Amino acid sequence: MEADSWDMNDEYEKFIRRMNPPRVEIDNETCKNATVIRVDSANKHGILLEVVQVLTDLNLIITKAYISSDGGWFMDVFNVTDCDGKKLIDEGILDYIRKFLGADSHFIPSLRRSVGVQPSNDHTSIELTGTDRPGLLSEVSAVLTDLKCNVVNAEVWTHNTRAAAVMHVTDEITGSAIMDPERLSKIKKLLCNVLKGNNKTRAAKTVVSVGVTHTERRLHQMMFADRDYERSGHDTTDENLRPNVTVVNWYDKDYSVVTIRSRDRPKLLFDTVCTLTDMEYVVFHANVDAERPEAYQEYYIRHIDGSPVNSEAERERVIQCLEAAIERRVSEGLKLELCTSDRVGLLSDVTRIFRENSLSVTRAEVTTKGGKAINTFYVRDAAGNPVDAKTIDAIRQAIGQTILQVKGNSDYSNSPPQESSTRFLFGGLFKSRSLYNLGLARSYS
Repeated sequence: MEADSWDMNDEYEKFIRRMNPPRVEIDNETCKNATVIRVDSANKHGILLEVVQVLTDLNLIITKAYISSDGGWFMDVFNVTDCDGKKLIDEGILDYIRKFLGADSHFIPSLRRSVGVQPSNDHTSIELTGTDRPGLLSEVSAVLTDLKCNVVNAEVWTHNTRAAAVMHVTDEITGSAIMDPERLSKIKKLLCNVLKGNNKTRAAKTVVSVGVTHTERRLHQMMFADRDYERSGHDTTDENLRPNVTVVNWYDKDYSVVTIRSRDRPKLLFDTVCTLTDMEYVVFHANVDAERPEAYQEYYIRHIDGSPVNSEAERERVIQCLEAAIERRVSEGLKLELCTSDRVGLLSDVTRIFRENSLSVTRAEVTTKGGKAINTFYVRDAAGNPVDAKTIDAIRQAIGQTILQVKGNSDYSNSPPQESSTRFLFGGLFKSRSLYNLGLARSYS
C-alpha cells in the first residue's frame, strides 16, 4: 500500500513538472568573477537540496546564493566558479547543468529514493557506523580483503567519537557486485563484530546491499541517526573553532531565522542544506555569502508542518545538528595522498602501515578509475595530536615516496626517494596478511 502511495506521489510530481517545467539560465556576463546560475521551478520539499547537490557533485564552488520559495514557486540564484576560482566555460559542464536542472531533464526522483538502494551490478554498497578508534579503518579493510572483496570506492568520516563509512566493494574474482545472500550475511556479521570492538555502550551498525547511494548524503544521514551531534561531558573541542550558529524566531512572519558564520570551505552549503532537509525543515528564503574567508549563511525556515522552532530544546537541537554537519567534513590532521595502480588489498596494506605507526585516520576518500587508485587520508597520531615528521618519513619510505605525498603542509618534505621507485607495493613488502597474522582473529569470533 505504501509503495502505491509513493508511485501516486511520483506521478503527481511528474504532472506538476510537466505543467511547470523548470527554467535554467546560465549567465557569464553579469558578474565579473563568477558564473550566475538561475533556477526557476515549481516548489516542493527538498528541491533546494537537489539543486545544490547537482552543483556540488560537479565540484563547483558556490560563492553567493539567493533563495526564495514562498508559495508554489521556487527561485534560486547561485554565483559559482570552478575549483580554480574561474567562470564556467566548459560546454560539457554547462550542458550537464541544463540537463539535470532544466526543462529537458528527466524527472528527478524524490529524495526518498535518491538515498535508497537502486539495483546495480557494478558493486556492493556497505554502510558502517560505530565508535571511532585508532586502527578501525585498517581492521575493516583487512576483513574485506580476507573475504575476497576489493574496495573500489569509499568515504570515511569521523566526528565526536563516532565513525561512519560508505564503501563500494566488488568480488575479487569477477570484479562485479557480490550477490550471494550467505556471503553478504557473513560480510555483515564480521564487519559488525569489528565495529563493536570492546565498546558495549554504543551500538554499531552494518548495512550491506547491492545498490548505489549518494555517498555524502548518506554519511550525513548515518551520523545524524547515530546522534554524533550530542556533545559528551568529555568533549574537548575548542569553542573558538566551532561554527557560530544562532536560531531566533521572527514572530511577525512565523519564521525561524538561522544564521551561520564559519570558516568557508567547499561543499559547506550542501552540508547545511542537507541537514535542514533531513530534519524536515523547509527553507523559504536564504542568503549565502562565501566570498570571504568566513562564510555567512542565513535561512528563514519552518518545520514541514508549517511551524517555526517552538521550544528551547528544539532550538538547541537545530544548533547542535548544524554544528555537527559543518564539523563532520572538517579535515583534522595531516593530508596524505596516495596514487598508484589499483589492486586487491591495497587499502588494507596502506592502512595497516598507518596503524603499525600509531596513526589514526580521521577522514578518508578512496577512488579508483581506469585501474588507478587515488586515495586521500587525513591522519593524526593515536592520541589525536599532529604527526611528527619522522613518522611520516618512515611511512613514506615503506609505501614509496613517489606514491604517498604530503599535501598542503610545507613542514613535511615531499623530496624524491633515494632508492628505486619500484621498491614499494610491487615486492614482498606488502604481501597480504591473513587476519590471524594481523592478530585480529579474536575480534571476529
